[in-house]
Amino acid sequence: MSMEYRMRRTLPSDRAAIIMPVDHGLIFNRIAGLETPSAPFPRWTKTDDVTGFMMTPGQVKQTEKFFAANPHLSRVLTIDTYYDVANLDGGGSHQLITTVEEAVRMGVDAVKMLFPWNMSRAEQAAMCHRVGQVVTACDAWDIPLVLEPVIMGAPRTEEVIVEEEKVARIAYDLGAHIIKIAFPGEERTRRLVEELRVPLVIAGGPLSGDVAETVDSIGQTIRAGARGVIVGRNIWQREPGEAGKVLSEVGALTRAVSFQD
Repeated sequence: MSMEYRMRRTLPSDRAAIIMPVDHGLIFNRIAGLETPSAPFPRWTKTDDVTGFMMTPGQVKQTEKFFAANPHLSRVLTIDTYYDVANLDGGGSHQLITTVEEAVRMGVDAVKMLFPWNMSRAEQAAMCHRVGQVVTACDAWDIPLVLEPVIMGAPRTEEVIVEEEKVARIAYDLGAHIIKIAFPGEERTRRLVEELRVPLVIAGGPLSGDVAETVDSIGQTIRAGARGVIVGRNIWQREPGEAGKVLSEVGALTRAVSFQD
């Protein structure tokens, strides 16, 4: 399979992608709404709103039959983990948990890594080295890397948003194929899309706000040119009726755009 084939499965051209992350157990252990790790897949694919999932190796292995029966859904494999997310001064431990070669063997469409930056200079250099090795492997195996610049555990202050925007540029320079970033606002999103010219996907983050607020922020994301949204807890941690309403409205927004690839 080619890089282009996997990119188009992950980020379709005829709409913006909705990739539902359900890989939270790697960091948060047992989390509300995800007590049964394999439960979200059939629950959230009854409509054609969700285009794919961000998953752990265990989830990929346990759901092979489901995805074989639903080949239109993409799978993004999380290949790393990080502790401690609550440490605002860095010092957390970041490591790979599997390899790009193993991801290709498992048949997924893309791999995903965190790119935490609130750490020492030595840790930042080691992080860049690790990302560079993964990018090289991804290029060799023709599989996209989704790289997520993030200031771990920090509140969404103006300073943090500005810093994550800077780290997104570093992600570009390291060769990320897709950049995942927490929503920095419509104008900043548009500027990143225009300047970096690498597909940008926006993370929904933890459950917050009502339906209208969630849908509005995602609408801004799509208007700014992002190729998709990574939205999980803002859907599956809501009450079923409210969750369905969010997904339906977001799905309509994502199908209202297309891209020239």
